[in-house]
Amino acid sequence: MAHSAKMMIRSSPMALALLLTSMSAVAQSDAVVEVKARGSFDDVKQMLVLAIENRGLVVNRQSPVGEMLERTGKDIGASKRIYERAEVVEFCSATLSRQVMEADPRLLAFCPFGIGIYVLPDEAGTVHLVYRRPRLEGQGRAAEALGQVDRLLHEIVQEAGQ
Repeated sequence: MAHSAKMMIRSSPMALALLLTSMSAVAQSDAVVEVKARGSFDDVKQMLVLAIENRGLVVNRQSPVGEMLERTGKDIGASKRIYERAEVVEFCSATLSRQVMEADPRLLAFCPFGIGIYVLPDEAGTVHLVYRRPRLEGQGRAAEALGQVDRLLHEIVQEAGQ
């Protein structure tokens, strides 16, 4: 397993400067958090699963999204290959999920938690880890509970991307 995987951020002049000073960086937007790790898909995926299991959580499903897009792309006449490999790893925390849904039952929409992992065809050796930020506007129990989910997901991708 490649424990020496290093995180990088998206290419831009600012990102390049940050990359040169520190190989531990995370790209975040309002909706998606991305960590780029150096290594093989299989090694980083194993690190992701271990990071989830290290918190006492169980992976529910590993969805081969890249294979599905490749297979169905042919059926709809699409020729562009999006991913070399891509999966979504889904898992749940009984305790945290219960807190979220006790705060607001509609937040079932955020369950299970998922982290995407992919390699682009022209980026051998770079593995992307991504997740949707579970956020609500305002304050209150529901927003705080989703903030805890966001922190959990962030810790997992950080650990997996090291």
